[in-house]
Amino acid sequence: MTTYNIHKAVVIGSGTMGAAIAAHLANIGVPVTLLDIVAKDSPDKNKIVKEGWDRCIKARPANLMGDELKTLVKLGNLEDDFGAVAEADWICEAIIENLKIKQDLMTRIDEVRKPNAIVSTNTSGIPVYSIAEGRSKEFKKHFLGTHFFNPPRYLKLLEIISTPDTSKEVVDFISYFGEYRLGKGIVLCKDTPNFIGNRVAFGTGAFAMDFILNNEYTVDEVDALTGPLMGRPKTATFRLIDLVGVDVWHHVGKNLAPLIPHDMLGQKYLAAEKPQKLMDTLMERKWLGNKTKVGFYKEVRDAEGKKQFYSLDLNTLEHVPAGKPRFDSVKAAKDVEGLGDRLKVMLEADDKAAKLVKALTYQSFQYVSSIIPEVADTAKPIDDAIRWGFMHEAGAFEIWDMLGVKETVKRMKAEGYPAAKWVDEMLKNGCETFYQYKGTNKIGAYDVAKGKYVKFKQPEGFVFLKDLRGTKKEVSKNAGATLFDIGDGVGLVEFHTKMNALDDDIFAITSEALDKLETDFDGLVVGSG
Repeated sequence: MTTYNIHKAVVIGSGTMGAAIAAHLANIGVPVTLLDIVAKDSPDKNKIVKEGWDRCIKARPANLMGDELKTLVKLGNLEDDFGAVAEADWICEAIIENLKIKQDLMTRIDEVRKPNAIVSTNTSGIPVYSIAEGRSKEFKKHFLGTHFFNPPRYLKLLEIISTPDTSKEVVDFISYFGEYRLGKGIVLCKDTPNFIGNRVAFGTGAFAMDFILNNEYTVDEVDALTGPLMGRPKTATFRLIDLVGVDVWHHVGKNLAPLIPHDMLGQKYLAAEKPQKLMDTLMERKWLGNKTKVGFYKEVRDAEGKKQFYSLDLNTLEHVPAGKPRFDSVKAAKDVEGLGDRLKVMLEADDKAAKLVKALTYQSFQYVSSIIPEVADTAKPIDDAIRWGFMHEAGAFEIWDMLGVKETVKRMKAEGYPAAKWVDEMLKNGCETFYQYKGTNKIGAYDVAKGKYVKFKQPEGFVFLKDLRGTKKEVSKNAGATLFDIGDGVGLVEFHTKMNALDDDIFAITSEALDKLETDFDGLVVGSG
């Protein structure tokens, strides 16, 4: 890893994603030049990049951690300021999804890049390898996909996609830089359409939209059910589409269909008539979500000037005052702690809410099992992408394990969502969970190609609190906290109280730890499992 360093970066493309990537590089102290095409209709050649950057710094939640970080971002255009590319250690392309335009840009980059400069693309819909076709051997060695999720400052997922020509050292370095400098959760992806996160999102999302419309659920009902109740963010389904942008959602879904002709489950719902008609109508009306203040929700002011949100009636396509749906199954489940136990309550029920939760849960299991081994060899990359890319509490396979794989496979088949054949083979091989566990810790995952569990490599330098408990590394312990010696002259205090509330026990252990800094430890870490 010592071969590569990133002291200067260039991001090409000042759209929503490109500008936000530049902002996040500034957040970690990396000087970055943000470039875009020359504005042909203005005397200011930098008009386009200035407008993109202006939108970025005005966006909420904020892309920059502090206003002063703007000084680390220089703006320019691809004619006058292309020299910045020759000085950059990392050149990240985030321009229009057009293969010819991307390839032409890569030709220019190839001519000027430094020998060790890394070049990446943020594409989500074009095969990564094809963008580098025709380039030099050294370029290809240093080229890969780095697919961020928007907004990059807040969403943890960074999908890294190598090509057959990408150097392992480059992949290792960008993975390390992404995790330890940019604060990302790294998922190494195969170069398949939409990689992992968006492939799952649209393979399951297209089904969800079709099921919702065919079974006459309301926007309010769906968002009440598909948020925290199911271990997902409060944005749930329709608020999420408004946040992402109806146009973006529509574009990605439409582009995915021709790329996956072999995916019969995905094709069935991506081509479904009712969702297509709905999304086309929203596009025609320019109801694009949050950016236009009208989409599946509409921002309105009441007689007193207070802001309200009306929801879209999916039958009349008019916005109406939001309702407050009530369901017996939700009432029974909402106070149950633990995602698996809460879902079990919903899956045992049979009212309208339970039927939606059942369909979405079982179809998601069916779909993620169907794309293995195409997009990944084990469940882990898929679950990581779901959690980190969409802020779900758990990935689909993790939830499947919580519910019990064998019993759930039977229920899925009965409901019309049979799992992929390899799941039956896994169970026949005596592996009854997708992950291998030691206590509650995951230590491995079932590899479909190998037909057995494959152990996870523990990251170098990581300390897992669960592994320390009950070992000789415990120095002191009481009801409120434990003091561990984690080696290398470092002590660790772990809190045990509910919500980490401070009490006399915690103060006693902490005082002891501070005393030991004088005698036994050179450093002290405070953590909570």
